[in-house]
Amino acid sequence: TCKERAAELRDEILFRQPESSYLGDCPICCLPLPLDPKKSVSFSCCSKSICLGCMYANRIREFKEKLNPSCPFCRHLTFESKEESDRQNKKRLEANDPFALREAGRKHFGDGDYDRAFEYLAKAADFGDVAAQFFLSLMYRGGLGVEKDEKMELYYSEEAAISG
Repeated sequence: TCKERAAELRDEILFRQPESSYLGDCPICCLPLPLDPKKSVSFSCCSKSICLGCMYANRIREFKEKLNPSCPFCRHLTFESKEESDRQNKKRLEANDPFALREAGRKHFGDGDYDRAFEYLAKAADFGDVAAQFFLSLMYRGGLGVEKDEKMELYYSEEAAISG
């Protein structure tokens, strides 16, 4: 039947191995970003995650050429104040940048503000952000800011698994 075939196709998609991790590749060296978040750096100026190797190479370049610290990808000078960084993040949120939406959602999630976390994470998940999909599954599982819903928990868990 059609429903059985649809379930089979969904399982095939779910259990297929992804080409790379959900984090993608370093935009500079094109190597897959490590799954360990301590081995890459994220920049709010361009919403890019850079591997530590490229970060290290950029620091050496800056030191040798006596340059001010900048983003290795877009070369935007690092923010001098928290206010400047917050202003840039607000700009990224207004542009519906999935990275900025996810990070705002994670911050609110960590602070216990689950309603705001859901708002940001749902937007990021709509753009296909895997970490946001995973956080939404946790929220539905624990009833954090939403009603407990096993069906939605499973949906977002599967979406995150399919994406990597």
